[in-house]
Amino acid sequence: MAVSGRFVLLVALGVVPVVVAGMSGADAAWLALLGWLSFAVAAGVLDLSLAASPRQVALTRDLPDRVRLGETVAAELAVQNLGSRMLRAVVRDGWEPSAGVAGANRTMVRIPPGERRRMTLELTPWRRGDRRSSQVTLRAVGPLGLWARQATLAAPGRVRVLPPFHSRAHLPSRLTRLRELDGRTPLLIRGQGTEFDSIREYVRGDDVRSIDWRATARHANLEMPGSARLMVRTWRPERDRRIVIVADTSRTAAARIADEPRLDTAWESALLLAALASHAGDRVDFLAWDRRLRGRVHGASGAELLTRMVDAMAGIDAELIEADWASVPGQVRQVTSHHALVVLLTAADSPGSARGLLSVLPQLTSRHTVVVASVADPAVARAARERDSLDSAYRAAAAERALLDGERVAAAVRRLGAITVTAAPHELPPALADTYLELKAAGRL
Repeated sequence: MAVSGRFVLLVALGVVPVVVAGMSGADAAWLALLGWLSFAVAAGVLDLSLAASPRQVALTRDLPDRVRLGETVAAELAVQNLGSRMLRAVVRDGWEPSAGVAGANRTMVRIPPGERRRMTLELTPWRRGDRRSSQVTLRAVGPLGLWARQATLAAPGRVRVLPPFHSRAHLPSRLTRLRELDGRTPLLIRGQGTEFDSIREYVRGDDVRSIDWRATARHANLEMPGSARLMVRTWRPERDRRIVIVADTSRTAAARIADEPRLDTAWESALLLAALASHAGDRVDFLAWDRRLRGRVHGASGAELLTRMVDAMAGIDAELIEADWASVPGQVRQVTSHHALVVLLTAADSPGSARGLLSVLPQLTSRHTVVVASVADPAVARAARERDSLDSAYRAAAAERALLDGERVAAAVRRLGAITVTAAPHELPPALADTYLELKAAGRL
């Protein structure tokens, strides 16, 4: 049972008869007070007896299965009155705060017996993962609105919030470059590890090492009897290569850079690279790792690849533990025993946090082409340029030290045979995609 504001107001109005009766004496005032309270309680009991039962309802949800982070969706809750009385109730849908309910999540409904009413809430989630509502609370009031019956009913609902994939805006321009490399335009290249495409006549500027002497002997030059036309082989980048993306989900991934967690930047970079490589015909595998395997996508391609990746990423948050880099080569070997492009999305900005990574890089670079992608903090670069005051000079000195540490780690990574990609959060996904295209153009995949 719950007491409404109307009942409180009704009791407060008892001051009037008490004051009037008090003019006749104290005993009259007490009798007036007791009489008024009895009247208020009796009215409340009568009102409560006429209220519909909040348990005689049927609850039905209509929810979207998935939504991208930051998007707004409508969550509908249908309430059907199964009782024989008019249901006058306040309905509260118990979504967790991170679901981002717009406005108040309380709705007043009036439902005749046997009928149904729908209430709609707008959700704008601000955290990834499964946003849930497990219960619905109904407070049914009587005709006078004095007392109310309240019940909390189970009504489980879930909306899976996926990574936003803002970096897909860079995909069309990278696909254009990919089509050039893939031979859909006249641009054909020659390089180590590329696939044979066709034979054509030699033109000035072609690499003489691409001349096919057997084909030349078979093509006589009709304009100059007794001579042959020089024929060259054209090449295109290899397809069906293996890409293994390993995202570090340890404590360093929890840091916020430019108001975005490192882990979210890693998701954006992995999704853009996976979309681009999938269009190129390469096979992509995804691993989320700290000290255990947090998520894995294997054997998917095309639209299914991105769908499975965002599903795997949705429920993963950074763990406040150190990454076990010694186990990463074994995880990669479980995915493929052949040469692959291994992309490590991690923090490589301080010697202390990168020590484990540097210790295992030789095992990876001996068999694979390795790219280490990390986020650079633009605030550190800005602080290094500001020297207007004593405090800013100290901050600039600390920022310079941080930048030098990052350069030392990057140099160590390159000495061990890996490629480094470092950029601000919104620039890292396209920078990683460009590195993939450069490696593909050079035939290093």
